[in-house]
Amino acid sequence: MREITGRHVLVFTVGAFGVIIAVNILMAWKAISTFPGLEVQNSYVASQSFDRRRAEQQALGWQLTHSYDAGSGKMVLNLTDAAGNAAPVRDLNVLIGRTTEAREDQRPTFVARSGKWEADVRLGAGKWLLKIDAVSQDGTMFEQRLDFYVKG
Repeated sequence: MREITGRHVLVFTVGAFGVIIAVNILMAWKAISTFPGLEVQNSYVASQSFDRRRAEQQALGWQLTHSYDAGSGKMVLNLTDAAGNAAPVRDLNVLIGRTTEAREDQRPTFVARSGKWEADVRLGAGKWLLKIDAVSQDGTMFEQRLDFYVKG
């Protein structure tokens, strides 16, 4: 059996800490490079109107359900008012993307058909987010973010 010298202990210690530091640098770089991290430009300014916007949205009484068929690539959004009828949407903006990175973000064009909104979208397996910004006929914003899974 070989004798452990101070040189061996030094090499082992420097090597172990070197691996730890390298992994930390790699993880920090991956975190920064794959996710922009911003929901709003200025959170303080956004917070000042949050309660008012939430009350306006709740007064609309709109409900959102969605479905995605991976076989056909069809995404369907069903926005209904408090009575269960198709909500009178003036403008619709939809972002579909991964929850952890912006690289696969898509903004499909949805078309109103029979009271529902449809778009052709190809999504890979895994977790996705659906961020909907809809404007009612009177200009009230309806905003909702939903997470969903696509089976592979």
